[in-house]
Amino acid sequence: MSAGPAGRPGAAGLDAATGGPGGDPAAARIGVERAAALRRLAIDTLDGNWEHDHTVPSRTLYPHQWSWDSAFIAVGLAHIRPDRAWRELRTLFAAQWADGRVPHIVFNPALPVGSYFPGPEFWDSARAHDAPAAATSGIVQPPIHAPAAWLAHRRAPSEASVRALGWLYPRLVAQQRYLTGRRDVGGSGLACLVHPWESGLDNSPAWDAPMAAVPADAAVMRAYRRHDTAHADAAQRPTDLDYARYVAIVAAYRAGGYGDAGLAGRHPFLVECPLLNAALGAAEHALARIAAVIGADPGPHRERAARITAALVDRLYDPITGTFHPRDLRTDRLIPARTVLGLMPLILPDLPARQVRAVLAEACSPRFGLAARMDRPLTTHDRTAPDFEPVRYWRGPSWLNTSWLLWRGLRAHRRPDLAAGLRESMLALVARNGCHEYFHPDTGAGLGSPAFSWTASLALDALAES
Repeated sequence: MSAGPAGRPGAAGLDAATGGPGGDPAAARIGVERAAALRRLAIDTLDGNWEHDHTVPSRTLYPHQWSWDSAFIAVGLAHIRPDRAWRELRTLFAAQWADGRVPHIVFNPALPVGSYFPGPEFWDSARAHDAPAAATSGIVQPPIHAPAAWLAHRRAPSEASVRALGWLYPRLVAQQRYLTGRRDVGGSGLACLVHPWESGLDNSPAWDAPMAAVPADAAVMRAYRRHDTAHADAAQRPTDLDYARYVAIVAAYRAGGYGDAGLAGRHPFLVECPLLNAALGAAEHALARIAAVIGADPGPHRERAARITAALVDRLYDPITGTFHPRDLRTDRLIPARTVLGLMPLILPDLPARQVRAVLAEACSPRFGLAARMDRPLTTHDRTAPDFEPVRYWRGPSWLNTSWLLWRGLRAHRRPDLAAGLRESMLALVARNGCHEYFHPDTGAGLGSPAFSWTASLALDALAES
């Protein structure tokens, strides 16, 4: 299916993309045909990005395996290729570190040195005592893998899926133990980011203040070759100064062998993130369900989930702004930027009613524009903020993964009206503009990499569930 012109994913979007209800039989027929075309586009994208035992995010910008990409991808693969969904997760967790961390990149050894920056030679994971034999990065991403595994099993339950859950379960538990143990730098019961990349929202305005305290010079990047700006417009990507700081933070962590002891006294970037910790709590809820299937005790997971939710509300919710904010552990202050990160705790089924109401009010405000009938896609940063940038990576564009997480949260908290509006917007965005990495928050035009795997995968999941 060729992508149509950029346009507003407005009220007709769901009918156009999925063949939803309508009084015109001809329009209904066209809707069914377009839904089939969207499904075919998504399947072709995932098939085209399959790399023998995992799926690359894209063939251009991201030639290796990424952690939370694989989790999102497994959700969509479960609808069409369940065996690949489980292989995706198994391949990722085969590279888990001995301390339980799941690295944010697992490098493909078949690719030549220099094919991606920062590559395996930069991370030099072999220097770390707990690293696996495979070359990986030394940092993590949000732990959405347990929810992804549960959704994959629920979509296509079988003896094979139960066996896969049994293999994954102790590894998922180890991932949780690492994050709630070694990464609880603040001693609050929450996990801490040691790099903006760990949030998945690399250059979000949420990181501007803590990043400004990291000494770096953009000229440092002259020593490196960025591959992202070779495949996408530099105006759509993080700046060289951003990258210089990213490099400096990795260098600091690498110098300590990627160890987490004593981080508070030596590491330049330490932040408690709403998304990371909401995912941590959601993972415990998913693990409780998985435990019940494989014959383990779900009780401890439910208890840990409750503690994480309570700590998240206590540490990261601001009753004045009525939303969640990251906490900079260097200053022990909440970061004031209002980003999509503040909406992500809605994925927690036990989020208290007061915070649910506040997050919904924030999401439905002009800052983000959630509605039962959406005129424009959900943004990743406050539309009304002076530093809103509609085409630069995580500083304004619309991404399907954060929209999908919010959509799941809306369903869990029984807001079918808002969930339907967001789903309509998501599907119309992809149907009209293709499986891009991210999208212009006003026109819907595709940005970043084309043929992006998690966009295809999550469109499949949204398409399958009304």
